Amino acid sequence: MHTVPNFDRIGEENAFAVLARANQLASGGMEVINLGIGQPDFPTPPHIVEAAIKALRDGQHGYTAATGMPELREAVCADLHRRFAAEVNPDNVIIVPGGKVTMFAAILMFGEPGAEILYPDPGFPIYRSMIEYTGATPVPVPIREDKGFGISAEETLGLITDKTRLLILNSPANPCGGVTPKSEIDALVAGLANHPDVAIMSDEIYDQLLYDGETHVTLLDYPEIRDRLILLNGWSKTYAMTGWRMGYSIWPDALYDKVRKLAVNAWSCVNTPAQFGGLAALTGRQDAVADMRAAFDTRRKVVHEMLNALPGVSCILPKGAFYAFPNITETGWEAKPLASALLENTGVATIGGPDFGILGEGYIRISYANSEDNIRRAITRIGDFLAG
Repeated sequence: MHTVPNFDRIGEENAFAVLARANQLASGGMEVINLGIGQPDFPTPPHIVEAAIKALRDGQHGYTAATGMPELREAVCADLHRRFAAEVNPDNVIIVPGGKVTMFAAILMFGEPGAEILYPDPGFPIYRSMIEYTGATPVPVPIREDKGFGISAEETLGLITDKTRLLILNSPANPCGGVTPKSEIDALVAGLANHPDVAIMSDEIYDQLLYDGETHVTLLDYPEIRDRLILLNGWSKTYAMTGWRMGYSIWPDALYDKVRKLAVNAWSCVNTPAQFGGLAALTGRQDAVADMRAAFDTRRKVVHEMLNALPGVSCILPKGAFYAFPNITETGWEAKPLASALLENTGVATIGGPDFGILGEGYIRISYANSEDNIRRAITRIGDFLAG
């Protein structure tokens, strides 16, 4: 059979390959501690689960609008207003089956041969995968340790050319746990005034996972770019709803109907009972969010302290999300071989930095979305391996 070349360019998210190998080793009797997958280890809060169950029992079994239930889109806007005083029209919101769908739609909309799309590197691997799928040229925006794993506005603006169609941003960031400071975002937005044809996709899926008094700077705060801003967010990380596949995106007027048509063609609508769960998440009590964030904060400090005690390892304190990105260059190992050796020899799953981009060499990703006890045991095993 002959398939189109686009499919030969699709990459993947290696965290799922590592998860599969970890499960295989575990089924063979090895005790595996997974610090690889970016998934909260908490259950979805009970009131969210009950809302979805009630929806099923109440007969909510049919389609909704392709853009999502009106009351859920209104709840998204109310939540953004509560947290950021942001004014968002429900008619600019689309409920989607997970955050990746927004990436897919935005990159598909602007990517084609001859176009350039800027994306963070190290960054979420699906950015580059989808850019390459469209035939566009992926242009890495360096995410550097000496910048706290945030972007440099000057460096980013310097990468924009007359071929640039889309700029992808992510803060708080996967895989590095970095948070771009407001001063850099201010400078970036000011510089984008010179590039009015460049669209921006801001991936803010970790916006409620910040520490040490950091507050999230949403790009919704900048009215001068709202007519070309695509915002990506959702329920997976904040409410421990990864398997529910619940995301939302905000689109400018000029793009909204294009995405609505894509929804009609591709997924019809998001699972209806899951949307009722999402509604309960936004409108119900938020104590579970605070509890999870506090637990991640405690684990973050443990990870930081223990990693910096390992031979040849250094790690800056992450400011957001639930990832650390330790520098392992002094261990003498390359990143992916080290991650593989740790899994096969110690039962600790991590992800090699190059799985997140060409600038990820010299680092591994540690997810602290696991219990403190497991984290302590896992990093002790890593230390024993490196010392041995």
